[in-house]
Amino acid sequence: MLLRFNLMEGLADALRTTASEIDAFEEDFDPGPRPADARFGDFQANGILPHAKRLGHNPRELATLLADRLRENAWFNEALETEVAGPGFLNFRFRPTFLLAYLHRFSTSENLRQGASEGITPRRITVDFSSPNTAKQMHVGHIRSTLIGDTLARLLEFQGNTVIRDNHVGDWGTQFGILILAVKRSGTNLDELGESPLESLENLYREGNRLISEDPGLRKEAQAELVKLQEGDTGNRLIWERINSISLAAFDEVYDLLDIRFDETLGESFYADKVEAVYEELERFGISEESDGAMVVFHREHSRFAKQPFIVRKSDGASNYATTDLATLKHRVENFQADEIIYVTDGRQRDHFEQLFLTAGKWFAANESPLPSLRHVWFGTIMGEDGKAIATRSGDPVKLLELLHEAVRRARAIVTEKNPDLPSEEADEIARITGLSAVRYADLSQNRTSDYTFEWDKLLALEGNTAPYLLYAVARIHGIFRKIGLSPGEGEEAATPFETDGEKALARRLLFFAPALEQTLRELRPHYFCSYLYELAGEFATFYGQDKVAVDEPEIRSRRLLLCSRVLAALETGLSLLGIPTLTKM
Repeated sequence: MLLRFNLMEGLADALRTTASEIDAFEEDFDPGPRPADARFGDFQANGILPHAKRLGHNPRELATLLADRLRENAWFNEALETEVAGPGFLNFRFRPTFLLAYLHRFSTSENLRQGASEGITPRRITVDFSSPNTAKQMHVGHIRSTLIGDTLARLLEFQGNTVIRDNHVGDWGTQFGILILAVKRSGTNLDELGESPLESLENLYREGNRLISEDPGLRKEAQAELVKLQEGDTGNRLIWERINSISLAAFDEVYDLLDIRFDETLGESFYADKVEAVYEELERFGISEESDGAMVVFHREHSRFAKQPFIVRKSDGASNYATTDLATLKHRVENFQADEIIYVTDGRQRDHFEQLFLTAGKWFAANESPLPSLRHVWFGTIMGEDGKAIATRSGDPVKLLELLHEAVRRARAIVTEKNPDLPSEEADEIARITGLSAVRYADLSQNRTSDYTFEWDKLLALEGNTAPYLLYAVARIHGIFRKIGLSPGEGEEAATPFETDGEKALARRLLFFAPALEQTLRELRPHYFCSYLYELAGEFATFYGQDKVAVDEPEIRSRRLLLCSRVLAALETGLSLLGIPTLTKM
């Protein structure tokens, strides 16, 4: 029962089962285990206090009853030391023999993957992330959705779920009328846009905006070009398709650098012929109503949305994000068989998604259709060192591709400074992985709902909670095995239970991989998992400074090699789940 991947869950089950055998406990007892302060144990159960208070019992007496019964269970007592503390807490510390058995069972990345799926009912989950607008270069504002969404998809797959990554690009709307007008008036050949075709398209769009601002008559022409596109005009359709193909190729350059893939790239245009069905059903079920010529949904049971309308069709008859998102939701349920849909966008869209989810709930209920779980994963803003949203000196958004190239360039300078004799090809590869990983980790290690400051020196530092620090920890462990002449996983056959404080502390930290993963997936906040990996690397550094690995005594050497191998497996697995490749040398 206890020897499970997530020991905290195994402990909770054991406590509930044992408590059910004691008359003083009710069936709804929740032990509430959590990681403990290392001074007191590995895990602590605090649930006895609220349970005792509700029943009018003395919590310490209740805790003592449960502790005594646990000690009577041979299998439990062999695995754990149990202590009653304070007003009624229970502290638990796993014995070294149990720690060794756990680390033998979960010894590789594949073992960790199998453990992560224990007790999980696999779901089909669509993750909607990145979603840039075509005809525009991706900028730094896209990085959070792109990286958080990709990481959540990796973590959910690791847990055993089927994940559909959907890039819901903005490839439809009024900007295309302006852009088509600019293309036609300038006589631009879209196949001859130079080395940066997407940048050229942005310039054309700016020129189109300038034209229509100076000549109101041209605004009507742009609107007419948009109508022709929407009605299927062959010429405008060809221009639009070429604009999108140029855009997607530029997006792929960014995605390839970051090792990000999508299963679907279905833009807003894909749903253009599906919105009429949405209008019809919302009206037929009495969910929508007319307000100032627009089709809207009011949620009168909601304090704010009773008067704040969710506009699903504008007064001029045009669709909008609300319409497209409802059509998209229906498509994902019918074609992806989604049990859950996760939307990764910035926090400014919170109202939109709350209204979308309320509307979808009423729509699906009226259709007598099961509604998938809908979750909005929102995030804050990346700030510059001046305390404002990060931008270029001219105030324009920082281009994402330029930022990534700058990260690699800066990393290369550091690699050259630290290791001037490295072969150029090897130095380039170390710089590429370190630079891109530094940008990735700097974002993921922040609580996603907070703003954070982008600082080059901090994110590329070899000390602190950074990607270079974690990559160095991995490379250092590989170096230990190289020096001894073994591969990770070899030389541990004679391992005995852990004895020194450093060994026990490191083995203890390895137990928390599973709870960290569980908390990350429960709250969809990658920074919890980043914090765990950083703490594990720090614990390894302390162990390595205290306990020599290459000793003569075979049993000591063996168990320390085992610890090195398990830390390596946890770090490499964890970093891969963050989309970060590792290095064997730095």
